[in-house]
Amino acid sequence: MRIPESELILNQDGSIYHLHLHPEDIAETIITVGDPDRVSEVTRHFDTIEFTKQKREFKTQTGSYKGKRMTVISTGIGTDNIDIVFNELDALANIDLETRTTKETFTQLDFIRIGTSGAIQPDIAVDSFLVSAMAIGFDNLVHFYGDHDYSDDAFINAFMNHLQWSPRKSEPYSVAASPHLLALFPDSDFIQGITATNVGFYGPQGRKLRLALEDDGMNKKLESFRYNDKTITNLEMETSGIYAMASLLGHNAVSLNAILANRALGTFSDSPSKAVDSLIINVLDRIVA
Repeated sequence: MRIPESELILNQDGSIYHLHLHPEDIAETIITVGDPDRVSEVTRHFDTIEFTKQKREFKTQTGSYKGKRMTVISTGIGTDNIDIVFNELDALANIDLETRTTKETFTQLDFIRIGTSGAIQPDIAVDSFLVSAMAIGFDNLVHFYGDHDYSDDAFINAFMNHLQWSPRKSEPYSVAASPHLLALFPDSDFIQGITATNVGFYGPQGRKLRLALEDDGMNKKLESFRYNDKTITNLEMETSGIYAMASLLGHNAVSLNAILANRALGTFSDSPSKAVDSLIINVLDRIVA
């Protein structure tokens, strides 16, 4: 079925609307980062860079690292941007932009997020690395899509009961990392955790400046939540959207986090740039290994 111009929007040069990319511009292994400046922090380790494009907060570079072709793209902050980036990258891989029809052969993409995060468990050290085995989303992105089979209803019900979740908030959802990519990070270099993805940086993550919070005790409740001996380990703003969109579209995804803050202890990294760069090198080497 042909996809109308109003639904699949292309620029005058035939590139996809927001990202300004053509199908040949992307690799099948895609590293996502939030900050556009972090794209070059990743690709400065590449052997070659063949392509660069930036539009708005979406900066893309494609090149090779130790002989493997990869794309690095910035998403900006939040799951609303993840909706744009993942739909448009999938369209580049799996929709014929000239005929506006789905390709007969499906191309599966590997998405690896390299980001930063704050721990909510006191025993997680600042500057450590964490891989999100599962994410719980406080955003409402996936509720606009039809298939929620990936979400663990028992886990979500236990979570909502423990937090006394307000019905005025969006119902949380859970989604696991892709086993194919999670298996790249099995050892003691990476803490394996459950990541909570929030819809904002301040109130939604329990930070209080001048505005009162709906639930002053939310972070303490997050810290104390237990489900089958598992805990929620950290807070950030993209992982649940990445995992959900990858699952819905049939791709693989994993999220790696440099822990820059410990919210339970009120501490922050003395060398955040060093921690992020160490994570980048570690992840790149594991991808090519």
